[in-house]
Amino acid sequence: MLDADFFRRWMTATAASVDREADRLTALDSPIGDADHGSNLRRGFTAVAAALDEEAPDTPGAVLLLAAKQLISKVGGASGPLYGTLLRRTGKALGDAPEVSEEEFARALREGVEAVMALGGAAPGDKTMIDALLPAVDALGDSFAAARTAAEQGALATTPLQAHKGRASYLGERSIGHQDPGATSSSLLITALAEAHGE
Repeated sequence: MLDADFFRRWMTATAASVDREADRLTALDSPIGDADHGSNLRRGFTAVAAALDEEAPDTPGAVLLLAAKQLISKVGGASGPLYGTLLRRTGKALGDAPEVSEEEFARALREGVEAVMALGGAAPGDKTMIDALLPAVDALGDSFAAARTAAEQGALATTPLQAHKGRASYLGERSIGHQDPGATSSSLLITALAEAHGE
């Protein structure tokens, strides 16, 4: 069973990973976006870690709802609403339970990913965070490690794609050959999830 401590570890591990990888995320964002993806997410997840230290929510859902609130209020551009929606919808799906099963979490995370797809209008293959998140959710039924691998492969697979959503879509064919920064940061989120689970 997964408790609030597990979800705090997930968010804290994500914050540390985003902090380490912020410059790389911004470098990926530079040719096809606003060159601020890394710095925006670093600001947001630093705020998430600080808020969790301060408030210590006691249910899995409450941890994710608090994280979502921070991301929506602190992160500029599209990333804040998209990541905030992912975590908020997942947290709401988990409800007030003090512990959730891995299967319940997988179902809740799928709801979160579907909410992101609805908000951004993105589908698999559009060269967005969905290209990492959806394969990860599909693989989560096997293991957390499988989800991490699927997310990493999904992020890498965005490189030859042409962007059809988001800022990169304005570039048309010039978006081809660049790994999507949103898919890459989503891969960091899922990698941190596997780390929190000890995989």
